Amino acid sequence: MRLRLLPAAVAVLLAPPALAAQSTTRPVLPPARAAIDSADPVAMMVARLDLERYKATIKGLTQFGDRRQGTARNRAALDWIEAQLRSYGCTNTERLTYTYTSGTPRLPAPAAADRPAVPRPAPALTTQGGGRPRGVRTRTGVNSDSLAQPDARLRALNAEPSTDGERQQVWCTKVGTTRPDEMYIVGAHMDGIGWGEAANDDGSGTALVMELARVFSSPDVQTERSIRFILFNNEETGLNGARAYVEQRQARQGIEEPRGSGRFPEPKWLGMIQHDMMLFDHGAPSPDGTMSPVQRPEADVNIEFQSASKQAKGSAELAWLFHQANEKYATDYPAQVGPHMTNTDSGPFQDLVPAISLRENERGIHTGSGWNPHWHQPSDRYDTFSDADFRLGLNAAQTTLGAVGRLVGATLKRVP
Repeated sequence: MRLRLLPAAVAVLLAPPALAAQSTTRPVLPPARAAIDSADPVAMMVARLDLERYKATIKGLTQFGDRRQGTARNRAALDWIEAQLRSYGCTNTERLTYTYTSGTPRLPAPAAADRPAVPRPAPALTTQGGGRPRGVRTRTGVNSDSLAQPDARLRALNAEPSTDGERQQVWCTKVGTTRPDEMYIVGAHMDGIGWGEAANDDGSGTALVMELARVFSSPDVQTERSIRFILFNNEETGLNGARAYVEQRQARQGIEEPRGSGRFPEPKWLGMIQHDMMLFDHGAPSPDGTMSPVQRPEADVNIEFQSASKQAKGSAELAWLFHQANEKYATDYPAQVGPHMTNTDSGPFQDLVPAISLRENERGIHTGSGWNPHWHQPSDRYDTFSDADFRLGLNAAQTTLGAVGRLVGATLKRVP
């Protein structure tokens, strides 16, 4: 069921363009044009997104297997991501270092691994605010059996176990021209599990953020506000990389360093947008647990906020602004707004700043009920997905680029 547009969101959508420059607490989009044309610089930027480039970036990530945190393959993937960002022109890369131990508390998954493949009564609300699953549900969970992976090469690539210790995650920043002290955070997690290639969870989100960094880093693109493109680590262990970022960076927001330099190492957070599993919307499982082999015609991009968070009002407004951007800029798939954001790297931000998550299905309700049989499984491989699947991820990229481009005042300039 779609949410009704909140009265506050209606006021935002009808606000004059001048409010975008005045607001520092809530995102405001200027009124959308009736048609996309060359006079809209954001539309021209969205057109620079390309399906084959998006697929190639996902394919590049899968060379490191499942990129499980605490392994050499995870560190190699991090180096590769940073090199790619630099090659796009996003050269001001930084790394955040933290320590992870396996005793760190972990959020529960939205579905138990031992859930039977038949419907059963569900609690009124999941522990993480993911909504109440209903209808057909199938067995889901995390594969930990190496022999479940039939590809011997991939088994060998994923063989190194995770060890406790130092972790890193990387980001780069598009610095705003007139408001460098304010920024939107655009993120995804680069680690995975399950003895596959983590192509969808979350190579699809990581590639999306990297492609946005590429487009925004073009020499002719300038933005009034800043954008941080961050690839979190340790999401699969309980959002530990995102939590480390909040712990280390929250107090530094908006502080000019050094004073008078015009540089803001941690601009004030205006919003956080997470991307986690972007490809697979084949519908609900059949009563016998089987799934459709093809993307459903009514597939959509799910835009979620958390209605129980302290920033619920601003998060809902941000979600509906992304819905508006999808209407204007996405080429194939529509968007759906829902209030059940859960178990993803936007969670640690949700009480501090408007935060949303873009994904293929509702996290707590659909993914937790087995709508994606490849979730944390050996079959989460690049060759599992079709162009229709990859195009769903591309449409999420179009949605985010369109929304963020307008929120930060993106324009195109002449380059000598």
